[in-house]
Amino acid sequence: MTETRIVIADDEAPARDRLRRLVDELDGCEVVGEASHGREALQVCDSQQPDVLLLDIRMPEMDGIETARHLARLDAGPAVIFTTAFDSYAIDAFDAQAVGYLLKPVRRERLLRALRQAARLSRGQADSLASRQPEALARTSICVRKASGLQLIPIDDIVYFEADQKYVTVHHAQGEDLLDEPLKDLAIEFGDRFIRIHRSMLVAAACLERMDKNSSGQYEVRLRGCNQALPVSRRHVTDVKLALRRPTA
Repeated sequence: MTETRIVIADDEAPARDRLRRLVDELDGCEVVGEASHGREALQVCDSQQPDVLLLDIRMPEMDGIETARHLARLDAGPAVIFTTAFDSYAIDAFDAQAVGYLLKPVRRERLLRALRQAARLSRGQADSLASRQPEALARTSICVRKASGLQLIPIDDIVYFEADQKYVTVHHAQGEDLLDEPLKDLAIEFGDRFIRIHRSMLVAAACLERMDKNSSGQYEVRLRGCNQALPVSRRHVTDVKLALRRPTA
């Protein structure tokens, strides 16, 4: 029988140790990695390819909600079981999304039941779950897969997103990468920081420098961190003008 491969992510070492001991007591289960925060959990999951991630919610650097949202966008991410000390109201939100959760302190019987019911979190479930948590915010990074593994690109480093059929290219301070996320979803999530200038482009408001007309009468924007002018469709000209008038932080 194939063993269930499990990764444990919790910023408190005693909590990780307790979960490891509980898993060790279960037949057919094996802990293949541990992480102390969300960023590390993504890297461990990428290298170990676990079946299940036991994921704490309150962690430094990247919390469990954001971590789950990144994993839900991967083609072969693990099933996620949240471990939480949230109150009953928050747990109701998890339950409504059919997401596995364990209330701390975790008990052996509940862990076994959660593992039996574990299912992979869909992209829609992860985003809906985040929207129901009062403290959850837009992601702080975008996760892309490269030959060397997963890479997190800070939102602050992104100059613009450019859609081309199925994929979106992320243009950022270190170069560019392909992202398998619809531009419309990015526009909804990061609408307070990015402006649509064209049906295929979202630009960082903080990078806007100016808007001009070229020799053909086409509106274009210039962005800090971008050597080329980008086209602005007429329907978005007013939005860009308003953004340029706003004071920068």
